[in-house]
Amino acid sequence: MAKVYDFKVKDMAGNDVSLAEYEGKVLLIVNTATGCGFTPHYEPLEEMYRDLKDQGLEILDFPCNQFAGQAPGSDEEIHEFCTLKFGAEFPQFAKIDVNGETADPLFAWLATEKPFQGFGKGLKSAALNKFAKANNKAFGDKTYIGWNFTKFLVDREGNVVARFEPTEDMKAVRSAVEKCVKGDGSF
Repeated sequence: MAKVYDFKVKDMAGNDVSLAEYEGKVLLIVNTATGCGFTPHYEPLEEMYRDLKDQGLEILDFPCNQFAGQAPGSDEEIHEFCTLKFGAEFPQFAKIDVNGETADPLFAWLATEKPFQGFGKGLKSAALNKFAKANNKAFGDKTYIGWNFTKFLVDREGNVVARFEPTEDMKAVRSAVEKCVKGDGSF
């Protein structure tokens, strides 16, 4: 059975990075975009990172431009935006695809481990569902991620233990991450 540590990703310089480098850490793996309505998620993500990094949390940021072209910049431009606007210090990797034939194997695996269950209820969720359906038609059965800022929580053993859609309240995400960091798997 695969673990997150079996995957390699590219850093912003195009170098291979083995996720085995993060073995023993709690990971929050996020596909992001700089021009999305959910871009303000960077602020609570960075706050969580600062507060929990010393306790073993790593947030891994993977920019993606597959959702309405909301991450059009180069890796360097995206990194500069995130560090200047939000003070983001967590690791940011090369821009990737998360859906379709060119989907990064890490995200295909994450989504297989914790499949999409919907965006929840409410107006924001209903609106996002409409946009996502239209955007994701091109990916068919290779639609792994519904929208930007989908988050996967991985425990210290490399198991995917939770998936949070962008509509999930960031306080709930933080609560689950804190429990995972403390070794409490009941979230």
